[in-house]
Amino acid sequence: MALTKDKKNEVISEVSQLLTDSKMTVVAEYQGTPVKAMQELRRNGRDNGTQLKVVKNRLVIKALQGNETLKDVDTSCLNGMLLYAFNSEDEVAPAQVLAKFAKTQPSIKFVGAFSSEGKFLTADEVSALATLPSKNELIAQVVATLFSPVNDVTNGLSGNLHALLDGIETKAAA
Repeated sequence: MALTKDKKNEVISEVSQLLTDSKMTVVAEYQGTPVKAMQELRRNGRDNGTQLKVVKNRLVIKALQGNETLKDVDTSCLNGMLLYAFNSEDEVAPAQVLAKFAKTQPSIKFVGAFSSEGKFLTADEVSALATLPSKNELIAQVVATLFSPVNDVTNGLSGNLHALLDGIETKAAA
């Protein structure tokens, strides 16, 4: 059943808001993906704050044209059955969710992505982005790197302390 004009305007408004709020919007083909698999993908996306939408490309293009930052983005690749993944907290999360899911469902293929700065990323760039660690993992790595010298000093001091105690114990036993 076709959407009424009011419904179309509601969808355009919703997609426009999602595009505005999203740090990265990843676009992927999903033709041939079973419904059960799509439900699982949506569940996986929800777990890390990624919202997945299947919207007519024409409506997404209208939403893009109404967005001040994204109005000049190339939309020539928005053809066929496409899935849009939005995330307002993490730039990498939508690409990671789709890439992880594509390992079990090869029918999912990246088309590209819209960044919050108004740039269109190619499928190869999105694939590379999907291999990056998440924001929390990067923070943990930086903290571990900064904390490493403290651990080294502590280990060195405790090693000397153990050697001293072993020496005293040996003297006391003799």
